[in-house]
Amino acid sequence: MTELQFHTGLCWAVIGLGAIVFVSLFFVVAPYGRHTRGGWGFTIPSKLGWVMMEGLGVVGFAICFSFGAHATELVPMALCTLWLVHYVHRSFIFPLRMKSGTKPMPLSVALMAIVFNGINAYLNSRWISQLGEYPLTWLTDPRFIIGVVLFAVGMGINIHSDNILFSLRKPGEQGYKIPYGGGYRWVTSPNYLGELLEWSGWALATWSLPGLTFLIFTFANLAPRALSHHKWYRATFPEYPKTRRAVLPFVL
Repeated sequence: MTELQFHTGLCWAVIGLGAIVFVSLFFVVAPYGRHTRGGWGFTIPSKLGWVMMEGLGVVGFAICFSFGAHATELVPMALCTLWLVHYVHRSFIFPLRMKSGTKPMPLSVALMAIVFNGINAYLNSRWISQLGEYPLTWLTDPRFIIGVVLFAVGMGINIHSDNILFSLRKPGEQGYKIPYGGGYRWVTSPNYLGELLEWSGWALATWSLPGLTFLIFTFANLAPRALSHHKWYRATFPEYPKTRRAVLPFVL
C-alpha cells in the first residue's frame, strides 16, 4: 500500500467517524465547559487540557510538514503558515486568556481530542507538503484567494467572539451571562461559526480531500454542540433573544 492510498483511506475513515460523532452528540453532550458533569473519570485543569488537545496541531503538523518534499516551496509554506497561525493561537494564547476558576475537563475528552488532532495534523500536513501539488500559479487561483479570505474572516470572528465572552466576567466573578454584540447578534455560538468559516476557507484554499475531511468533521462536532449551547441558554435565561439561531445565521 502506498502512502497516498493509506492517506486517502484514512480520510474516508475520519469522514465515517464524523458521521458517528454527529449522531452521537445529539444524545451525549461532551462534558466540558458549561456542560461539565461527573461520571467521565479523572479531570484536569481546562487550560492544561486545551494545550494538550490543540498542541499537536502545532507540533505534529510542523514535524510532518518538515519531512515533505515540497516543504520549502512557497505555496505549501503559505498554507502551513495559515494552519500554524490558527493553532498557535488556539493551543497557547487562548488557554492563557481563560479566566481562573474555569471548570475542569475530563482527561478522557482531552485524550480523544489528542488522537483526532494527531490524525488530522498528519492528513493535512502530508498533503500540502508531500502528496499534493501546488505550483506558484496557485497563489493567484480564485480558490486560494477566496479560501484565504474566508479563513481570515473566520479567525477574526472566532477571536472577537472569544473577546466578548472573556469580557463578561469581572475578576473573581463566577457564573454565566448572556453575551451581546458582534456575532452574538445573530447566533449563540459565533466562535463556532468562525471555526466553520476558517476550515471552509482551508478546504477551498487547499482544494483537497483532507481539507474537506477536516471541514466535515468540524461541522459534525460543532453543530450539535452549538445546538446544546443554544438549548442551555434558552433554558437558563428566560429573556434570551428569541431571534438568535444556534450557529448559522437565519438557518440553524
